[in-house]
Amino acid sequence: MTVRRCLAWPDRRLRARAEPVEAISDEIRAIWDDMIDTMEAMPGVGLAAPQIGVMQRLAVVDASDRRGQAVRMANPEILHASIELRAHEEASPNLPGVSAQVKRPRAVTVRFMNTEGETEERDFIGLWATSVQHQIDHLEGRMYFDRLSKVRRDMLLRKAKKLAG
Repeated sequence: MTVRRCLAWPDRRLRARAEPVEAISDEIRAIWDDMIDTMEAMPGVGLAAPQIGVMQRLAVVDASDRRGQAVRMANPEILHASIELRAHEEASPNLPGVSAQVKRPRAVTVRFMNTEGETEERDFIGLWATSVQHQIDHLEGRMYFDRLSKVRRDMLLRKAKKLAG
């Protein structure tokens, strides 16, 4: 297991849609393990494979109080989202030093392929739901700041550029 380097914004891969996973293999399981190590090292509550340059629809999420509860997902898709929104301060290791409050559905039902290669549906609430949605955005080539107004997004990107250098 390895901590991998996260791509630095504006790497073009962060804007590309990740490829579907056909089957769960030992290689996929090893990528998930590296993703969890990378997420824990940040520390963070989720990571999508494109963030480390792996262009496959893989994500891990662990919003538990005590770590070690990571959910490994391949090809996650939201089946249902609550009407009620929840605001949370979001950030990304791909754009360090900045964050923004983003409103997303408070709860989601997600279908994904699990570690056994079986299709699973699971409900996520609160921070778990926020993190799953954030990771799915990455798999679609979107960043959390895309959900901000143009003015707020431009301010955030200017601040990140200034911090970087």
